[in-house]
Order: sequence, then structure tokens, then C-alpha cells
Amino acid sequence: MNLRLVVENFMKVGPLHSTILITSSPNCLQYGVLICIRCHDYKRNDILLSSLLYALVPCHLFAAYLIELGAAQHAKGALGRLKRSDSKSNDDPIRPSRSFQATWYTIALAHGINATVCLLVTTYTVYYHIHHPLLGTICQIHAIIVWLKNCSYAFTNRDLRHAYLNPHCPSTLPELYSQCPYPRNVTISNLAYFWWAPTLVYQPIYPRSPSIRTLFIAKRLAETFGLSMFIWLASAQYAAPVLRNSLDKLQTMDLPSIIERLMKLSTISLVIWLAGFFAIFQSALNALAEIMRFGDREFYTDWWNSPSVGNYWRTWNKPVYYFMFRHIYSPLRGRGYSNVFASAMVFVFSGFLHELMVGVPTHNILGVAFLGMVVQLPMIAITAPLERMRGVNGRVVGNCIFWVSFCLVGQPLAALLYFFAWQGKYGSVRLEKG
Repeated sequence: MNLRLVVENFMKVGPLHSTILITSSPNCLQYGVLICIRCHDYKRNDILLSSLLYALVPCHLFAAYLIELGAAQHAKGALGRLKRSDSKSNDDPIRPSRSFQATWYTIALAHGINATVCLLVTTYTVYYHIHHPLLGTICQIHAIIVWLKNCSYAFTNRDLRHAYLNPHCPSTLPELYSQCPYPRNVTISNLAYFWWAPTLVYQPIYPRSPSIRTLFIAKRLAETFGLSMFIWLASAQYAAPVLRNSLDKLQTMDLPSIIERLMKLSTISLVIWLAGFFAIFQSALNALAEIMRFGDREFYTDWWNSPSVGNYWRTWNKPVYYFMFRHIYSPLRGRGYSNVFASAMVFVFSGFLHELMVGVPTHNILGVAFLGMVVQLPMIAITAPLERMRGVNGRVVGNCIFWVSFCLVGQPLAALLYFFAWQGKYGSVRLEKG
């Protein structure tokens, strides 16, 4: 796609379309437009509700801090009572943990309620009361990120508390943690850093860079802004018309035409996705990491060379991968479950989150995003042997399978189906039915 053509088309046609905006303008509905820049006729309370949600959701992190503060005080009391007891023979090294067991499940229940309320309230509000999908998507993604951080904060402090109450057991904690041992890590400043750090896995302390490079931040922010504008232009001038022209083909189930539209949509979909990937993982996250002096900058590796579908999911989004590995896959494997079962649970959980991110803001719970993640399991099983083959032929075939499924079957099909469902509910398809 030529950038000159994008700009030229924008100058000729103007910003008639954008990515996602509900509007009741007859002019917009006449052309089946999903979003009209000139028709900001969305609900009045959308901005208010989305702003309130965005501001209030992090309060659940503060609630998690209060829960952990109470748990830390109780743990210190349990350990102190043992030291003050008459029995100083240490013949029962797990006694502190046993004395704490009465409140163990209460703490877990409090964390569970806090994290669940965070996600449920946002999901309900976005689905039923925020009618602007772009605002709804921002709120929903923000709530999911905070929910994942809440879970990681609770799980990691649980492990730290267990090690604290069982000092005689061999420690498996990283050496870095000794610089901020439990319960000294349970502070507002420590949680605030985790809140803003570009990671989903909580640690008491992170590797830090020595200084902040202002010019580096400015470059990354400029990249983020420029790519965001490019994504808006490409979506408005290329993706939206292709999606709009596909509606009649989907209504009549014209399969050859649908396949042709998918192939046409795959090009612009890939370009937009790559631009969004670079804007987020290379530009925005690096800018945030520089501001926070966050030392671990490996947000992705060379996923484009993936010799299998499984390798792609392990390399393209490292923050999410680390969360899934640390808090879902590893605990299941540690409890004796098979690799296949643990991996299946990871993708089922990921599919649930993807459906929340896509279906809730568009007010269409289709299950397409969920099934798209679950279907990755057989794709991983098919391409895994290719990755292990000697020589390059197997890896090349695996990489080709990944790119074909990624470009043709994945994102374009999902975008087409959700767009059609949206139009059936709010746009031109609904008008034609009426």
C-alpha cells in the first residue's frame, strides 16, 4: 500500500469514516457507515461514564493493597507469636503457616471479590451503557489490564507470604527479591510503580535503568502518534469501505465473493495490525519503560520468523505470555497436570479475555474471538512437529502455515463477522431488514 495514495485519497474524500462510533445520523446509516467523523452523535453520557470507569478502576489496586496490608500484619503477628511462645525447639517448622491458615482463605476470597467486581462492573457498564465502541474498548482493555495486575499482585504476595511464614523451608525466590523482602514490599509506592510499569507480573523489585533519556521518550511518543494517525487514515479510507462492501455478500452467503473480500481485507488488515503492533510494543511500551526506568525491555522477539503457531504465541506479546506462564501454566504443571491440559487452559482463558475485549465494546457476544483462540490449539499441534524437524524445510513450512492462517483466516474473518453483527444491530443491515 502506497502512503501517497492514502494521503491523496484522504484529501479527495475527506475524513468520512473512522473506526468505531455509534451514530444515529440518517446520512451515516444511509451509507452503512460504522463511524462518521462529522457525526459525533453518540450518547451524551458515554464520555462521562468512560472517564469515571477509567479513573475508578485503579481503585481496585488500592483495595488489593489494603487487603495485602492486613494480610502482612496478620502474618507478622503469626510469626511473632511463635517466637514468643515457650516452645522454641522449632520441632514444627510449618507451625507459623498453620496458625495463619484460619485467615488464608479469607484473604483469597477478598482478593477474588475485589478483582471480580473490577471486571464485572466495567463489563456491565460498557455493554449496557457506553454506546461508543472506541471508548468502550479503551475502558474494557484498561479494566482487563488492572484485573490481571490485581491477580498477579495477589498471587505473588501469597507466595512471598508462604516463604515468609516458612523460613526453614528451602527458598525458591529469586535473589533479586532479597533487596525488598516481604512484607517490606507492601507499600503504596511499590504498588504504584507496578501499576504503571509495562508488565503484568508483579515483583517486589524490578531491574532499573540508571537514568531517563528524554530524547528517547520524545522519539517513541512521536512514533506512537504518527502510527496512530496512519492507522486511522488506513482504517477510514481502506478497511471501512471493504467491510461496508462485504455486507451484501454476507447477507446472501455468496461464498466466492466472501472469500474474495477476505483476501482483499487481509492486506489492509495486516498493514494496520503491524502498524498497531509497532506503535504499542516498540514505541509506547518503550516510552513508558523509559519514564519508569523499567529495565526489562523485551516486549517481543522475532515472532515473524515463527516456525510454528505455538512459537508465535510465545514471542509476539511477552507481557501477556509471562503472565500466562507464571500464573496459569506453571501452577497447573506443578500440580501434576499435563502440558496439553495446561496449554488448553491458557488458551481458553485467553479466549475469554479476547471475547471481553471485542464482543463487549461492540455489544455483540458472538464467541468468534473466543473460538479463534481455542482453534489455535490444533494449529499448534499441527505445526509443533515442523518446528522440531531437522533442517530448515520444516521450519519454513511451519512459518508459511502461520502466515497464511494469520493473514487470511484470523483477523480479517473476525473483523468481517463483528462488523456484520454491528451493522445488523445498528446500521444498514438493520435498515434493510426493517
